[in-house]
Amino acid sequence: MKKHFIAGSLAAATAIVMTGCTPPGGGDSSGGKGAVLNIGWNEAFRSMNDMTMDGNAVANTIVAYMSNDNFKYYDDDLELHDGALGEVEKVSDDPLKVRYTFGEDANWSDGTPVDAADLALTWAARSQHFNTVDDNRDDDGTLKDNPDGTVFFDSSAVGAPLIDDFPEISEDGKSLTFTYSKPFADWETEFGLGAYGSGVPAHIVAKNALGTTDPQEGKAAILDAIESNDKNALSKISNFWNTGFDFTSMPENKDLLVHNGPYEITDFEEGQYLTLSRDEDYTGSVEPKVDTVTIRYNGDPMAMVQAIENGEVDLTQPQSTADVLSAAEKLEDVSILPGEDATFEHVDLTFDNNGPFDPASYGGDEDAALKVRQAFLKTLPRQEIIDRLIKPLNEEAEVRDSFNQAPDSPLYDDIVAESGISDYDEVDIDGAKKLLDEAGAQGPSVRFLYDNTNARRSQLFALIKESAEKAGFKVEDAGDVNWGTRLGDGTYDASLFGWALSTTAVTESDSYYRKGALNNYSGYDNKDLTKTLDEMLVTIDPDKQASLAGDVEQQLVDDAFGLPLFQHPSLTIHGDKVSNVSTTTLDPSMFWNFWEWETK
Repeated sequence: MKKHFIAGSLAAATAIVMTGCTPPGGGDSSGGKGAVLNIGWNEAFRSMNDMTMDGNAVANTIVAYMSNDNFKYYDDDLELHDGALGEVEKVSDDPLKVRYTFGEDANWSDGTPVDAADLALTWAARSQHFNTVDDNRDDDGTLKDNPDGTVFFDSSAVGAPLIDDFPEISEDGKSLTFTYSKPFADWETEFGLGAYGSGVPAHIVAKNALGTTDPQEGKAAILDAIESNDKNALSKISNFWNTGFDFTSMPENKDLLVHNGPYEITDFEEGQYLTLSRDEDYTGSVEPKVDTVTIRYNGDPMAMVQAIENGEVDLTQPQSTADVLSAAEKLEDVSILPGEDATFEHVDLTFDNNGPFDPASYGGDEDAALKVRQAFLKTLPRQEIIDRLIKPLNEEAEVRDSFNQAPDSPLYDDIVAESGISDYDEVDIDGAKKLLDEAGAQGPSVRFLYDNTNARRSQLFALIKESAEKAGFKVEDAGDVNWGTRLGDGTYDASLFGWALSTTAVTESDSYYRKGALNNYSGYDNKDLTKTLDEMLVTIDPDKQASLAGDVEQQLVDDAFGLPLFQHPSLTIHGDKVSNVSTTTLDPSMFWNFWEWETK
């Protein structure tokens, strides 16, 4: 289950001149045979493996999603559907066993069947069972190659670690059954969801990591290495799995283009555009109505609007600002779909850095630190933020009141009603002052981390600072263009950034709030909540899942962990010659139904 931290939809992208390099077929979006669709996107593709920590970005997911089939996908109502790759079924409750059966027509583009070896490699990489080190990065965060005999897969998951044993594989290799060591709530979406139903091609990993030449021998070598826990082979396999599928222009090694979906990458000009063409040899069931999709890259949202006007781009989803909306509304023969995208903004507080929210600053007094956290959260002007910055883009925008569920998810309303977050519906300066007095905290200083190159985040910080200082806080501007590398380093007391989710699974919350977990940058540790997370992992009953999800949210509110602010507004802009366009609040956003896009 993926989580992307978002620096701002466009802030980190490099601006690219739209007219600098015209891709093949650019501008010709006529219908029928040879139909072309030009899409504007903010950040360039860089890896076909979006399951790695480094490759886990929306810019990569959207390309992998169109290039590969899956077992499951979400629609724009967040309903889960069966994909084209095969079937997922639970075959036993005690122990939990889940079988993946690949369709007979599931093949890689080089003719090799998609099968159990591919999914077994994905499990091995994401389970962390085979890693011999916890990390393999330089001090600056750069991933290094594993030395001989050292294994480090740059990935993680929630459910995969609960599978201890090598899977059962059918004789023809078209079926694989995982046995979980304990029940797991989100077994249906742990593998096979979204961009990669099977994972990267195991035979290509074997060819490049182990030197095999025959695809079936390569698959066997991968399975043998996993089953025997061959550290020397797994060291080479993990090295290639981690970075071997990374490229920023058309690769010399055509192995990296092997795919199992309806589109193939046929052209890629670094930083300019990437072209996906219908693969005439594709054997699956997905039938796109557009033959060629070119994604053109530009980090400037106003340039995207200009490209729509010029006919260079037919469809785009730029960062939503009032200026962008105003410019788009002036265009003729253009449809604008305001809404919400997959990212939500939030403020988190730091618990373990001897700062104003850490009990250690009050001689270990948990209650005093809690009151200071509550006081700060009472000053957050959430409704003013919505009214001033978000409603001009989406007049139906509301404050987001859940840490873990999107506003249109089935659990959202019940969770919000019971969590106690309504205590923070309105700014309460007097209440904040009272709490600070009770805690004996006079003018606590809060170092506030955010991306100070992002205009909207700078405006958010200014509103938060102004409000908090009315209650007596001293808010220090710790804004930093490199904010992402500082997450969890203890040099700040509050942070502002966004998360993008790819699933509605209840176990999504595990990596945020468990001590030492991948996305727990706050140093938060609550043993009661950890017990709830443990129970959530193994709970299958939907009603009990919902109850536990509510318990998690209530505990976070009780502990004053932080506050969600809003779902990012989205503007999906397209020329009227494009139809069947919609978007979703999960990654891959407007690409979720690419096979339904049509051009006149």
